[in-house]
Amino acid sequence: MTTSRPIQLRRSPLGRAYVDQLAQHVSTGQPAAAARESATLALAYQDRFLDGPAFLGDAEYRSVVRDLRTVYDLLRSLPQRIFDGSLSALAEAVGMDPLQTALITRSARTGSLVPLGRADLYHDGTGFGLLEFNITSALGGFENADINRAMLTYPPLREFVARHQLRYRDTLGCMVQTMYAECAAAVPPDRPPVVAVVDTVENFAIVGPRLRVFAAKLADYGAEGIACDLSQLTYPQGRPTVGGRTIDIVYRYFLAEDLTDPAAAAQLEPLLTAVEQEKVGLFSRLDAELYGNKGALAILSDDRHRSRFDAEELACVDRLLPWTRYVRPRGTDPGGNEVDLLTYALAHQTELIMKPTLLHGGSGIVVGWEVDPAEWRARLTAAVGGPFVLQHRIRPAAEPFPDGVGGSRDLFLNWGVYLGDHEVIGDDGYAGCFVRGSTDPTVGVVSMGGGAKVGCAFHGG
Repeated sequence: MTTSRPIQLRRSPLGRAYVDQLAQHVSTGQPAAAARESATLALAYQDRFLDGPAFLGDAEYRSVVRDLRTVYDLLRSLPQRIFDGSLSALAEAVGMDPLQTALITRSARTGSLVPLGRADLYHDGTGFGLLEFNITSALGGFENADINRAMLTYPPLREFVARHQLRYRDTLGCMVQTMYAECAAAVPPDRPPVVAVVDTVENFAIVGPRLRVFAAKLADYGAEGIACDLSQLTYPQGRPTVGGRTIDIVYRYFLAEDLTDPAAAAQLEPLLTAVEQEKVGLFSRLDAELYGNKGALAILSDDRHRSRFDAEELACVDRLLPWTRYVRPRGTDPGGNEVDLLTYALAHQTELIMKPTLLHGGSGIVVGWEVDPAEWRARLTAAVGGPFVLQHRIRPAAEPFPDGVGGSRDLFLNWGVYLGDHEVIGDDGYAGCFVRGSTDPTVGVVSMGGGAKVGCAFHGG
């Protein structure tokens, strides 16, 4: 069973070596200056950049990617291992409503689903712990490599990266490779494909400017990109078009949670029909989010299913996944003992966080150590039997970072590690990384909305 691991401060030898180098050699300039001056990065993150990158040693990055590949494969196997092959049963178990379930199971009958995801992790000083595994095409992070390149304009970092033989992955390039692999039948043989980056009407009103940047960047990877919302798609002869341009591939930026809206579901209907008739490619398939659902992690963590996995798989789950359970009247504690789950959660409030299974970006999360006992009890009681999970707290270890004025400070990181298919993108399936850093060691959710700053990562060495 997974239990809390002790904190070991200053996890990163490379991070400490970089801070020490800066302290020994006075340098002019600001590490994040180029990132702050980039219009593309400013649109995404304003000027909220860390004053240096994070580092993953060679063995460390290979180990976490190997574990993530195992967890991805286990999540994909849940319908067969736990639900007698039924996608509908898995969808119901993770909290999807009948409309979402119907759309997702329908989409699963078309094309292929090539691995692509972003794992959100904390490192507690002894190893990584998995908070969430977002499996979909709408992952963000398409500017990751831009942050790396901007940081490398700072001479001390450029010298450090070269001396330690560090490198980075182009996350957007990996995404596009995955799109081409998943939608191979829709890629024209004689011209660049036209790719529509599509979100719902409501979402596009907010994220449209960033999606236009995303669409424009596709030209660097051999595609013509157009950003639009679902309502802008029309279907002459059954093929989707935007502004008179016929679309070859729809890059999906809307999520399963958006499909509870009947209007969005109705706008999706002709697109799904076109996909079924092989008139357009859809990236990614809607059922991807079945496996990236927080409820799927609770199923994987549940003691009742341990007999379905072999010793190596269980070792990976125990190593990477903290105790995660649906909010139900009964369950097992981290020691495997059956308990009244509400009583357990009340007694261990400061070690637990409650999350809705169907929302993203920190929405709806209740952090046990940040609320009073009365609110914790009320929120737990309301969640019993619903689409919510409890997860054991991971305390992130401190990471040494430059402070931008010649010294250093400790930050606490949320690692966003991207995973693809190693046969498609190479490099063990590692598709890049970005980090969000907070100065608060008790932070419940390290997020931009919570005041965190963003940075890139280099790996190898």
